[in-house]
This record gives sequence, structure tokens and C-alpha cells, in this order.
Amino acid sequence: MAEERRGAWFGFGFCGFGQALGSGRGRQVHSPEPLRAPGAGLDVCRVSASWSYTAFVTRERPPSGAIPTPALGACPAPSPASSPPPAGGGGQVELSGFAVGAVGGCRDAWASEELLVVLRAGPGPGAGTELQAWAPGSALRGEPLWAQTVPEAEREDGPGGDETQAGPLPLLPCARAYVSPRPPFYQPLAPTLRARRLELGAEHALLLDAAGQVFSWGGGRHGQLGHGTLEAEPEPRLLQALQGLTMAEVAAGGWHSVCVSEAGDIYIWGWNESGQLALPTKSVAEDGKTTSEASGLNEDGSEVKRVAGGGDGAPTPFIAVQPFPALLDLPLGSDAVKASCGSRHTAVVTRTGELYTWGWAAARKASGYSKDSSTEKTGPLASHRDTSVPTWRRSTFTRL
Repeated sequence: MAEERRGAWFGFGFCGFGQALGSGRGRQVHSPEPLRAPGAGLDVCRVSASWSYTAFVTRERPPSGAIPTPALGACPAPSPASSPPPAGGGGQVELSGFAVGAVGGCRDAWASEELLVVLRAGPGPGAGTELQAWAPGSALRGEPLWAQTVPEAEREDGPGGDETQAGPLPLLPCARAYVSPRPPFYQPLAPTLRARRLELGAEHALLLDAAGQVFSWGGGRHGQLGHGTLEAEPEPRLLQALQGLTMAEVAAGGWHSVCVSEAGDIYIWGWNESGQLALPTKSVAEDGKTTSEASGLNEDGSEVKRVAGGGDGAPTPFIAVQPFPALLDLPLGSDAVKASCGSRHTAVVTRTGELYTWGWAAARKASGYSKDSSTEKTGPLASHRDTSVPTWRRSTFTRL
């Protein structure tokens, strides 16, 4: 692994359907293994993982010694409307796992069990960029379920101004709408929200705006919205608990949420059923042969349960639901730069390139980790740049 090029992607975890390129079916990947691009001269530049399959966006590898354009790991922009889609597989979406197929001329892809969404150059001159929604089992053949031309990022101060820096799907390039896995697929955002990134959980959504503020909406029954209650929010609502702090990253798990500040601090909240918040969890207490439990609330509103029957007979507290953002310290005081979430596990990359994971034991065991709610660091790779464990995943992808 030490010989892999900078920018290479690795995968590990549950791979029963062959979700990682070149991994084969019906196996657990116990330590990070390099992903193999589907063709010679191609690099994987974007990974979007669903439970049973993964979408990989590839680009042509720059010649040896050349300065890569766009930057290493970035996905290619759509071809101009007057040009054909890139040849040689550059800008291609490749599916691996229970769903298979490939299509060219692509800029981005977002995978879910209900829907596969791709951004690609529209058909014909002047067609612009097209958002296409496909059934995952369609093998990307025939006609998409739904297609719509989408505008590019708007400029703040006219033609000479800076473009709004929109993140990857499900946020659209215009930063004014996002993709939903269920109809209606195209969901507009309020004009007052200048979105930089948007993440979807199982029942909730997180939005990071251009000023570094975090908004959440959707279901809140597990505290995943971070407003201190378990109530749902029909519209984006600002997280008051984080006001005054500038955030650089957000991530949504199945029923938990994470954000990373510009200073490198991690704030985490929501459901802690499997230790995905890195807080004491019931699953650990049960390993100590618990016999009874009682519940209550902390002053900050978090739901605390105490389980009797530990080694010394004293009640053992654990956090079931954390409805407010809680500051999480990584080992050795490490600063975080990137976070992503699976259904019930979390991964964080530090400023020095270390990868920490915690949460659902099934996900951690795939990496050789024991069942607890503490943070664990991978050893095989010396320096990580990115990580991807979208909702409902039991596997993890990371990039050097």
C-alpha cells in the first residue's frame, strides 16, 4: 500500500456484493485495500456508496510529469455543449456491486438504494448540464426515470464576481436545490440559503452555508437535528448551539450528525445506539452482563441511561440520545479536517492525515477493531486526504 500514488482510493468493510472495485463478492475487507479503476489510464476521483452497490466517477490520468488539471482527485467538469463527451472513459460513472453498469460524459454521481443520480453533459449542442435519475438496477441503459437541465453556480457580484462554491451531489451545482431519493427528485432551497454543502441522513438533512453556519431539518426523533428536542422540522432551521462558530464540514449518518469547525473541532449529536457519537453506549454496557436499567435527562437535555450489574455493581451511565451538539476530543488533541458518516458509524480524517473510525461494531470489525465506542485509528495508511461512508453503508472508502 505504501507504493500507491497520492490520490488513490482505498476501501474496507462489508463487501458482500462486490461494492469495492476489484474486491470480488462475498467477503469482508479487513484492512484498507486499493480500488482498481475499470480501465488502464483511469483514476477514481469520486466515490458514492450505497448499501448494495457503489458508484465510482473516473477521469483520465494525466501524463507522467504533467500538472494535473483539474486538481488531483477532482472530477472533470462536463464537456462544453458543442463537444462530445470525453473519450477514453474520462468522466465515466462505473457501478460495482449488486447494481452494475457504466455511462460516460459524467461529472458527479450520488448513489442510494432507491435512486442513482448522475450529472452529465446533456445530449446535443447547447444542452448544458443534465441531472438524470436512474433506477439502480437499470445498468444505466435506456432512458432515465427523470431528467432536468440544471443551471451552473451563480456568481455573487455579476460576471466578475466569485462563484458560489457548491459541494458534490446531492447538492446541485447551482447551490439552490438538491436531489431527493424519493419524488419529487428536485428539491429547491430558499433563496436566502447560500448552500456550500448538503448531506442527507435516513430521515434528516444538514446544510452548510457559505458563512459556515449549519441548518438542519426533517425527522428529529433521535435528536439528529441538534435543536435540543426530538421534534421534526419541516424547513431548514439554524443550529443556535453552533452560532459564533464557523464550520467547514458537515456529515449526516442514519440518525446522527457531525460537523467540523474551521479550527478542527468536532461537534456531534443524535442517536448513539451503536456508539456512533463516541460516547458511552448501551451495547458496551450489555457486554458487562447488565441486569437492569433506569433512564433520565442530563442538564443539557441528553438522554442518559444507567445500567446496573457492572463489574463493581455500580450503575454504568451511557448516552442514548444527544439532542445538542457535543464537543468531541480526538486522541492526542488531533485536529479534524474531514468527516463522514455511515448509518451507525463515523469516520474522521485529521490535519496530519490520520483516519479515525468508531460506531457500529460490524463496520469496525471489518477493519479489525474491537466492539467499543472509543475512537480507533487505522494503521496501514500513513496519510489520508478524504473519507466517504454515506448513509446506510457498512463499508468505508478513504483517499490518500
